[in-house]
Amino acid sequence: MIAHLILLLAALTLLSSGAARAQDAACAGADTACILGTLDKTADTITDKKWRDQTLREVAKLYAAKGNTDQAIATIGKIENPDTRALTIRGIGMAVARLNWTADKYNPVFTALQAEAAKIEHAASHAIALTYIAMSQAYAGDDAGATATAQSMTNVALRNKAFGENAEIQAARGDVDTALTSLAAVEDPQYRDKQAQIVAKILTDSGAYDKAIRIANSIATPYAQAQAMLYIAAKQITPHESDLGQKDE
Repeated sequence: MIAHLILLLAALTLLSSGAARAQDAACAGADTACILGTLDKTADTITDKKWRDQTLREVAKLYAAKGNTDQAIATIGKIENPDTRALTIRGIGMAVARLNWTADKYNPVFTALQAEAAKIEHAASHAIALTYIAMSQAYAGDDAGATATAQSMTNVALRNKAFGENAEIQAARGDVDTALTSLAAVEDPQYRDKQAQIVAKILTDSGAYDKAIRIANSIATPYAQAQAMLYIAAKQITPHESDLGQKDE
C-alpha cells in the first residue's frame, strides 16, 4: 500500500513538473519572436515533406518581415523542394524590400540570397530564384543590383522576364527612365512590346500620362503601340467605361 502511494506521488510529481516546464516554454500571445522560434522547431517535426517545406517557407518570410534576415536565410537550407526554396527566396526578398533599408544593409542580404539560389541544383528553380531576387532588388530601389542579377541569368526567357518585371516595378514608383532601360534589355521584341504595354498601363492608371506616352512611343509593333495609346486616351476621355481602348465589334 505504501509502495503504491509512493509510486502515485512520484507520478504526480513528474506530471506537475512536466506541466510547469510546458507552461514555462509557452509563448505569450504577443511575443512573436518566441512564436517564430517555436514554429521553427515545430516545423522540423512535421513528417510530411510538402507541409514541412511550406511551413518553413512561411516562417522564413515572417522572420524576414521582422528584419531577422539571418534566421530567415538559415531556414532556406532546411527546405527540400527546389521550387519551394525559390519561393522562399522570393518571400524573403520581397519582405525585406518593404523595410526601406539603406543600400549598405540590403547588399549583404541579397548577396546571401544569391548564394542560397546557387545551391539549388534544379536549373529552372535556380533561374526562377534569380528572377525573384532581381524583382526584390528592384522593389528595394536597388536598380543596379536588379540589372546585374538579371544579366547573370543564362536562361534567356527568364532573363527577359526578369527585365520585364523590373520595368513594371520601376514604373509603379514612377521611374520611367529606369523602366525604359529595363525594357531595352529585353531581347525578345514581341515580349518587350507586351511588357511595354503593361508598363504604359501602370503609368496611365497612376495618372502619369506623359510618362505613359513615352513608354507607348517605345513600342515597335504598330498594333501594340496603338493599344497602349488607346488606353492612355480612353482613360482620360471615357474613364467611366470599364472596357477602355480598342473594342472588338
